[in-house]
Amino acid sequence: MIFDLPGSFVLTFLFILGCCIGSFLNVCIHRFPSKIHLWDQLKALNSHGSGCPRCAAAIKWRDNVPLFGWLLLRGKCRNCRRPISARYPLVELLTGILFVVVYQAEMPPDFWGHVNEFGINSSDGPQTIANLFPVATWLHVRYALHIAMVCCLIVATFIDFELRIIPDGSTVPLMLGALLVSALCGQTFLVPLWFQDASVVTTLKSVSPDWMSPLIFSWDYLLFATKHPHLHGFLVSLAGLIVGGGIVWLVRIAGFWVLKQEAMGFGDVVLMAMIGSVVGWQPVTVIFLIAPVLAIFAAIFAWLTKRDREIPYGPWLSMATLLLLLFWPYIWPRAERIFDMGPFVPLMAVFMFVSLIASLQLIQMVKRLFGINATSSASDAATGWSSADHLMFYNAERPDEQTGQWTRPVWPGSRVGQGTSTYHQWRNGGER
Repeated sequence: MIFDLPGSFVLTFLFILGCCIGSFLNVCIHRFPSKIHLWDQLKALNSHGSGCPRCAAAIKWRDNVPLFGWLLLRGKCRNCRRPISARYPLVELLTGILFVVVYQAEMPPDFWGHVNEFGINSSDGPQTIANLFPVATWLHVRYALHIAMVCCLIVATFIDFELRIIPDGSTVPLMLGALLVSALCGQTFLVPLWFQDASVVTTLKSVSPDWMSPLIFSWDYLLFATKHPHLHGFLVSLAGLIVGGGIVWLVRIAGFWVLKQEAMGFGDVVLMAMIGSVVGWQPVTVIFLIAPVLAIFAAIFAWLTKRDREIPYGPWLSMATLLLLLFWPYIWPRAERIFDMGPFVPLMAVFMFVSLIASLQLIQMVKRLFGINATSSASDAATGWSSADHLMFYNAERPDEQTGQWTRPVWPGSRVGQGTSTYHQWRNGGER
């Protein structure tokens, strides 16, 4: 049993494993943005070996050792001495640390203890489903699913910070995988598909109008989850996917209606759908409420320093997700009181959406009152820098795969197809 292993051994192993996976995440961060479609992004991971983008020299195995390879090279290519970005060891170190921190947050203190002492725990959690899998099994399956999500968040965050896009390669594969794992295991959820406090619902029912009575119902989640654990696990993941993506999609719609511009990118929609497929619909709702608190400081800083009215939102959704996992015992007990109201939660969601539209309208009115453009002008739209612009710029800057590199022999037909054959003949004295 893994809990019988020394804690220091397990954490050291996880740190080394995390650093190695962080090296792979660097490949994803580098190659995903160069492709548009999901399948092309996934194929790019195995399209060619790692090499220097300038001299195309293959990276030796000892230079690929996480952390130490970059340090031994002193941050420069062994062949042409071109600087290597510090992002590479940073991602490796960050991934290794998160492998350890998330494990400690989810497992029993000192690798011992009752299930109720786990960091990520709720009274209606997977431990209520008995005789399906041993506790150590579903705990580690859930940890593996969560750490896979963390890896995807790292990739999405670094790409979104740099290019303000979130490629499907960093979200869609795990989203589909979470649906499958949740169905097969049936015990990876944080909280069940539905729960409510009977006393709260009874009180609310007594003060509600008669037309709301059919909406106020009771449902024994434990009976359903025990009888159909795999179906319940799948439904938790599916509901999280729909609610997570749906929340951001509604914000996009509200922004378009009121602001006449894109309020949130579609990559954020898919990112939240992926997070929801892993954690469920109630936790992903809490994540959506935490993220604006984190992003507001970044937005103020961007406005004061660069006069930039737009910031990438994916990193703050990612950070809110990580905070929920690490500080679950402090965040969830407070948020749980909202979801205890059961059938009133959807009504609250409708009220909040209407309030959002009304707030945006009020902000637009205040802007007009002070003579501020309520919407982006035509010149702003013309100078905007969209995700498609990023990809077009990247491809235009590299019409030849050897742009910025030392010339090396290639099959002549490839340059003929690119229309660069004559240019290479002129520049290299007839060499093709």
